[in-house]
Order: sequence, then C-alpha cells, then structure tokens
Amino acid sequence: MIGNHYPEFGYERDLANLKQALVRLEVEYPVAQDNDRVTWGAYGTRYWPTLYLIDKEGNLRYQHIGEGRYEETEAAIQSLLAEPYP
Repeated sequence: MIGNHYPEFGYERDLANLKQALVRLEVEYPVAQDNDRVTWGAYGTRYWPTLYLIDKEGNLRYQHIGEGRYEETEAAIQSLLAEPYP
C-alpha cells in the first residue's frame, strides 16, 4: 500500500507538516507527496479519497471513490494477492 498526498491547502505542501500529520494520524504505510499533481493527474483522480488496486503486472484492477465498500475492497485485495506471479 502506498498513499499519494495531493495537498488541498498551502500548508499541506510542506513536507514537515505532512510528516507530522502522518505521525499524528498513525499512518503506517509510505505516502508520496504529490505537490505538482503528477500522480493524481496520471490516474485522472478527481475525488478524495480514491482507492486503486494495481495487480502484479502493473494493471489497474479495482477503483473505489469515497468511503465504504470495505468488504468488497478486502475481497479484491485478497483475490489479487492469491494470483500467481507472472
């Protein structure tokens, strides 16, 4: 899992502020700072949060916008993990 942070407010562009927020929120996975909206734009993301699952070959296999659908997302994760490596 990798998070992608595209700042909504100016103070969120500061790496030190992002690091403090990740500690405060107990985020335990890596998070990329996307100040220039490169990754956000590459996936055509328009809403927060948006979750993407990418398979072992780099193909986008699942997308969910917003909160919820946790069971469906977990099932998609388990399915992808069960697939053999190419």
